[in-house]
Amino acid sequence: MSALPHVEVKGLTVTARNAAGETFPIVSGIDFALQRGEVLALIGESGSGKTTIALTLLGHARPGARIASGSIRVGDVDLTTLDRSALAQLRGNRIAYIAQSAAAAFNPSRTIMEQVIEPALIHDLMPRGEAEAKAVELFRGLALPFPDTIGSRYPHQLSGGQLQRLMAAMALITDPELVILDEPTTALDVTTQIEVLRAFKAVVLERGATAIYVSHDLAVVAQMADQIVVLSQGRIKEAGAAAQILHAPADDYTKTLMAAARPAIRPAPAKAKLPAAPLLEIKGLTAGYGKIDKDGRPRIPVLRDINLTIERGATLGVIGESGSGKSTIARVIAGLLPPASGQVLLDGEILPPGLKGRSHEQFRRVQLVFQNADTALNPAHSVGRILERPLAFYHGLKGNAAHLRVLELLDLIRMPATLIEQPIGGLSGGQKQRINLARALAADPQLILCDEVTSALDTVVGAAILELMAELRRELGIATMFISHDISTVRAICDDILVLYAGTMVETGPRAAFETAPFHPYTDLLIGSVPEMRAGWLEESHAGSAPPPIGAAGDHPDLCRFLPRCAARVDGLCNTAPPPRHMLAKGSRILCHHGDESLIPS
Repeated sequence: MSALPHVEVKGLTVTARNAAGETFPIVSGIDFALQRGEVLALIGESGSGKTTIALTLLGHARPGARIASGSIRVGDVDLTTLDRSALAQLRGNRIAYIAQSAAAAFNPSRTIMEQVIEPALIHDLMPRGEAEAKAVELFRGLALPFPDTIGSRYPHQLSGGQLQRLMAAMALITDPELVILDEPTTALDVTTQIEVLRAFKAVVLERGATAIYVSHDLAVVAQMADQIVVLSQGRIKEAGAAAQILHAPADDYTKTLMAAARPAIRPAPAKAKLPAAPLLEIKGLTAGYGKIDKDGRPRIPVLRDINLTIERGATLGVIGESGSGKSTIARVIAGLLPPASGQVLLDGEILPPGLKGRSHEQFRRVQLVFQNADTALNPAHSVGRILERPLAFYHGLKGNAAHLRVLELLDLIRMPATLIEQPIGGLSGGQKQRINLARALAADPQLILCDEVTSALDTVVGAAILELMAELRRELGIATMFISHDISTVRAICDDILVLYAGTMVETGPRAAFETAPFHPYTDLLIGSVPEMRAGWLEESHAGSAPPPIGAAGDHPDLCRFLPRCAARVDGLCNTAPPPRHMLAKGSRILCHHGDESLIPS
């Protein structure tokens, strides 16, 4: 290995100006170096400077910021000495960038092939025919379906995981010597994430590229990185070999990150003496979109025959991939989507199917906390104004009485009273999500529907929100439906768990039943796809492996919906007969032909 690093950053400082025109550092004193072919991970909370540093390796600073000092060398070139023209020759050529959201990065009006080969054509590296042939080779290497023809499709015709891999193909078409991956799997389900990680790692290794990997997911970092730099507030807290940082961190902040990445099993709080009847029941629920036919089925079905119960003060975790119907259940309960058939009962009373007909009191008792606080809260309004509105609407509180209750709510969510006049737009992501939760609490509800409330937050902030919810449950005895695609978190904090696949309940049961195998094959896939915080896990994992071959599926409408992906499918049974719903010995109910003895061990 060459003694001279391939990538070397020394004394990097990036500054910006505040509203008063004063200059302040965003990141400062950054030093690291990589040999050719190594992967360095930049980790830390939101706002720690990860992406700011990564972008400087393109010679770029965000609007209002500038690279104030230091050197950034890639190969034999110091990027800080180059003019715009020289930087343009490097970007998308010798240095490539893979963004977090491929869906936002692709042009919806152009085919995939046109966009993937564009960097090679812009830099005049090869003729179009050669570029297209190379793109197909990359599609195949990235394990994309139909590699010979996928380039003729448009972005909207592909899944998020496919687009993320196609963005990697676009970055690698020029054979870059440095690849910057900026949170490339954060927005993906765990099952899709593992496929994308495998593809990224294989192609980067095969081509011998050096890489910078930006992430707040330490388990993902463990699969990709040779070195790790831990950042906080624009400064390096700790740097070293990946194994040392992950398993023997020296800095207290790094230890905090590690602890937050491993959610501890929370004991259920002692339940107060409450009425024995369940708080919420759903019976035979079918829901979807479009016109409902004579058999009570919507034109676009989403949920099929959903039955569940939430006890008073309990937490039900609803887990599944994107598109499984998790959020649709919450929308039906909240009255935002009328069901096609079935009933929703609150305290034994049937709720009207939609918003129309529901009473003021029914609205108050069930509150929905949306995933993205940025879109759920008006950025122009102050914290106080946002929290006062439900107090006035549900309880008639105004003036000093409302003000005092707002202060109580801020104390309840562990936020200082000084923020009461602060505009929402000036808060951090974690603070906004706390206000989002406080707005629901202002109604004094019995049930809160939490729709992916931590998925957009970094590890430490997400852990703090989960801890807050646990404290509120202990103090107030509120029941919760916790919707997530993170099965590790669900298993850590929920009393009962419901696993959804394609709108169908495939496994339900108490938390204890999800601690050991056997599981429904889909639950097993979800659990097996969660990366472990150790190097080599990705290579050892069999999650997502190809299912055994079977004959053509029959035409029965109730065949197993997981059949095309199931590693435990049996020819002549799973493709001909609907699966039964039955109990496993450990206490969970599954929708599957297999029983305790024949299920795949996790």
